[in-house]
Amino acid sequence: MKFLDLCKVYIRSGGGGGGAVSFRREKFIEFGGPDGGDGGNGGSVYAEAVEGLNTLIDFRYQQHFFAKNGQHGMGSQRTGRNGDDIVLRVPVGTEILDEDEETVIADLTEVGQRVELAHGGNGGWGNLRFKSSTNRAPARANPGQEGVERTIWLRLKLIADAGLLGLPNAGKSTFLAATSNARPKIADYPFTTLVPNLGVVGVDGKEFVMADIPGLIEGASEGRGLGDQFLGHVERCAVLLHLVDGTSETVANDYRTIIGELEAYGGELAEKRRITCLNKTDALDPETLAERLAELQEAAGGQVYAISGAAGIGLQEVLRALMSEIEARKAEAEEDAAGPWRP
Repeated sequence: MKFLDLCKVYIRSGGGGGGAVSFRREKFIEFGGPDGGDGGNGGSVYAEAVEGLNTLIDFRYQQHFFAKNGQHGMGSQRTGRNGDDIVLRVPVGTEILDEDEETVIADLTEVGQRVELAHGGNGGWGNLRFKSSTNRAPARANPGQEGVERTIWLRLKLIADAGLLGLPNAGKSTFLAATSNARPKIADYPFTTLVPNLGVVGVDGKEFVMADIPGLIEGASEGRGLGDQFLGHVERCAVLLHLVDGTSETVANDYRTIIGELEAYGGELAEKRRITCLNKTDALDPETLAERLAELQEAAGGQVYAISGAAGIGLQEVLRALMSEIEARKAEAEEDAAGPWRP
């Protein structure tokens, strides 16, 4: 299945049906009078988060979604039929943006969440509604209300607990394959990963979801390489795992490159909790390993784990650290949601 995480969609709700002007005229019926029915309401346009989707590829082949108009009212006090609604089924984690690509209309983060994007027009009143003691035979009816037409953007941000960061060929896909059920493409050339991958990681009887995104290079915020377009998929993560290639002779500069791109991206991504690892340590002799580990620790200003995704070295320790951060973040979120205690 092809991956698509940003698309433009055109929507329009249905217009309401017009009210009817009608009078009851039947043989042998002494009193007639107005009997025009109301018009039906136009259909609305909704977006709903559903299970089983992880891409917006369906919206590449259909970008226009128009709800049905309401039916006009009829005589004999018959109300017109309401127009059918349209529901845009999107993956969990989809943000709905206005045409300016900045204003967030809705953020669908749970299965079953639904939001109305365009309300259907109300049906017009028939002439029966205008009957009064002073106007026994009204000859007027309201037209239906017009539908709403707008352009929106759908932007998918994958739901994951932890996110992998690093330069191309830092070993992110190998790490994901070694620790989860995911089977990403692995090769010995840069930009092997072209789209984000998700994997379920298990440690000590617990599970969490990890996301691997294409590697960043210096200048990604300016569009170099694959740019920073996939960083949105790790914005929701509780913790980031930063992998640095241990076989590189410039591990400190490699670390700073990624941090610089996170800061250029903006938002809270640069302040998000990070765990740093020196990867591919199985390819280093003890002396070189000690030198590069010390160099990276100085650049990171904190603890650095020495691991190897290919050889399985040090993975459990890192996974436990990730799990601890995820649980701490969830506990903070629950405490914030509960609010201050009141007797």
